[in-house]
Amino acid sequence: MLSERHVNMMSFSQCIGIGLFLQTGRVIYLVGPGLATICYVLAGTVLWSAAACLGEMAALFPVKGPIIEFPRRFLDESLGYSAGWMAWFSWIILISAELMAITHMFQFEYPPELLAEAGYPDTELKLLPNLGRAEYAFGLIKMLFIIMMIIFNIALQIQRPLGQDSMWTYNDPYGFKSDNITLPNGYVATGGGAELGAVWDALNSCLFGLIGFETIAITAAENRDLRTEETIRIGTRKIALRIILLYTLATFTVGLNVPYTYPLIVDTKVISFGYGQNCVFVIAPVINRLRGWPSFVNDFVIFSATTAGANGLYNASRTLHALASIPEVWPEFAPVQSLRRRLERTSYGVPHAAVFFSAAFGMLGFLASNPDSELILGRMVRTCVTSLMITYGLLAASFLSFFRSIKAAAEGLDENIDNKDDPEVRQLYDRNHPQYPYRSHAQWLRASYALFGCVVLVLFNGWRTFVSPMSVSDFVACYIAIIILIAIVTLYQIKFWGWNPLKWQRRATNELQIPRPEIATSVPRRGELALVDTDNLFIRENMKLFGRWLVVWLK
Repeated sequence: MLSERHVNMMSFSQCIGIGLFLQTGRVIYLVGPGLATICYVLAGTVLWSAAACLGEMAALFPVKGPIIEFPRRFLDESLGYSAGWMAWFSWIILISAELMAITHMFQFEYPPELLAEAGYPDTELKLLPNLGRAEYAFGLIKMLFIIMMIIFNIALQIQRPLGQDSMWTYNDPYGFKSDNITLPNGYVATGGGAELGAVWDALNSCLFGLIGFETIAITAAENRDLRTEETIRIGTRKIALRIILLYTLATFTVGLNVPYTYPLIVDTKVISFGYGQNCVFVIAPVINRLRGWPSFVNDFVIFSATTAGANGLYNASRTLHALASIPEVWPEFAPVQSLRRRLERTSYGVPHAAVFFSAAFGMLGFLASNPDSELILGRMVRTCVTSLMITYGLLAASFLSFFRSIKAAAEGLDENIDNKDDPEVRQLYDRNHPQYPYRSHAQWLRASYALFGCVVLVLFNGWRTFVSPMSVSDFVACYIAIIILIAIVTLYQIKFWGWNPLKWQRRATNELQIPRPEIATSVPRRGELALVDTDNLFIRENMKLFGRWLVVWLK
């Protein structure tokens, strides 16, 4: 069983992979340092809103495989199963992408001409292999490292070793935002439309670094003391606030020291993923002629990618195990059902077969030996992001149906609820009741925002692939997830209803009794500041309560 601190750091460690380090430079190049910071906030709020939808449903019903179960219950059975396969598919692609990124980082080689131009003390800059270990410490190490990078870049801005003006990257000839976008055919587009297109591309680049919020809810069935610890409610909010705050501060501060026109972050390709020398956190100390720091940052990114891949394997294996526990998900063929039963087995609570089966797809990491591995990695990442955005969208849509269902149950209008008129039963579904496990204000509005954001980001994520000459490979990477979703849903509809589309129907149970809804038993509610005396704030009892409240949100 997992405690709250384990869940928090697992989720945090999952988010902090290669995305922040290897994509921030691309984002800054596309839209400039100021808009890059805003893009991380926008992308973060979309994912946070979707994660809050999943979190509330999982807090009330801590089921195994929530990504599968809630769309299945509240949208359609075929959509629920499809969401599970899409999530698993995206996680195995993520594992492979992290492994490929590690090989990229080991190919660290900073261009000598740029070292000479910066006046760097050494004529050569290569990798220094330093890797760490320890499970719970992974998330903490990553958090401290990002905080260190923020402080480090602020110190560079204050010291200005090159004698530049304050915030020089925001001033001429650079700026808060970029003035144009260079399309793959070399055409330089300007104006409002070009800026909107650049922001759209930047948002899609930001998303990969933010994936992992849903880890909190995935662990719901394995959480310890769910009622008293309120892990899902506290954890979902903490991970979102921490990641969004740290990412925006890191992007803002490194943007103070690296101009968006720096050669190593210039990227006109539709989709690509760079090497260690393309990392803005490596470039900043190089520009400021600081020895040791570039190699140290590069080594840490290797560590970060390794641990993120391990946590991705946890999510992939738990999702596959949840799929394996539902016989209807799989074809009726005997060999397939035999495989399903093997994947369903656990030993000491660990689904070893699901772990090994998911890990086998990490062999795709050998694609790093391809001369075009930079493009292949970029396409894998885009496919992963699009698949998960589809899943997030389905979860947001599920919440809107869930919201209507529990509202009817709380008002005693749901005929499927046993003892529906019993006040004690009705209060289990009342979002305004003090013991309701997880409620965010205007969550239905946030769910609508998440659904809209996911839909438009998925539909227009590959807009640059339509620019002549069209890249078929990039187009496929951007939109294959949609094709896979349609194919899976169609196959399930055929399985349930036959080949005639006119007979296809929606299968949604809107089940609200299995498992029995959870309630929060902590008094006062964990994470809420309830002072003894609001008139005399600085008394001993208030200080103790404030200290406990602070520990809950910081640990």
